[in-house]
Amino acid sequence: MVRPPAATSLLSRRHFLGGAAAASLSSPLGALAATPGEHERWLSFRHIHTGQRIKSLYWADGDYIPESLGEIDSFLADFRSGDVHPIDIDLLNLLHRLRRKMDSDRPFHVISAYRSPATNAALLAKGRGVRKNSLHLRGMAIDIRLPGRDTGALWHAAISERRGGTGFYPKYNFVHVDVGPHWHWCKPSRCDGGKPQPG
Repeated sequence: MVRPPAATSLLSRRHFLGGAAAASLSSPLGALAATPGEHERWLSFRHIHTGQRIKSLYWADGDYIPESLGEIDSFLADFRSGDVHPIDIDLLNLLHRLRRKMDSDRPFHVISAYRSPATNAALLAKGRGVRKNSLHLRGMAIDIRLPGRDTGALWHAAISERRGGTGFYPKYNFVHVDVGPHWHWCKPSRCDGGKPQPG
């Protein structure tokens, strides 16, 4: 889900004052997507690189909460540069569904979320295995693990959503999830031959 233009400016973490988050983000899509009896959606994260934690109620009774979305945007900023970018709401909802599917109240451990163009270019130049047009650049992807739950099981749960892309990296014990085209993969080749699989 793309946010209104007022909420899509790129800010540095130190200059992020919540102005973008203050824009109204109430959407009928949130209400339409709600399951029966669902009144709130929340997410919690721990960033492995900064040690910071957050728990945020970002949707309640059919409405997204701008202040909470802003807090999440700031938390999931590029930890190398401090740049902040709006995180796609569909990605947050996907994470919310995965949390429920995995029956966990523990915080997602974040390896990487938003990635600035400068950071992505630097990692690409170092051969770090990032894509030139990575969805991390658009706030549409995140790399995570979930304490107390098998990371392979988290990957299969993401595949079962049948939307977006998801990759399993057993060597580093994390799962990539995004809200781009539907496909899945595993690196190194320990599952599905390591090859992209159609949705």
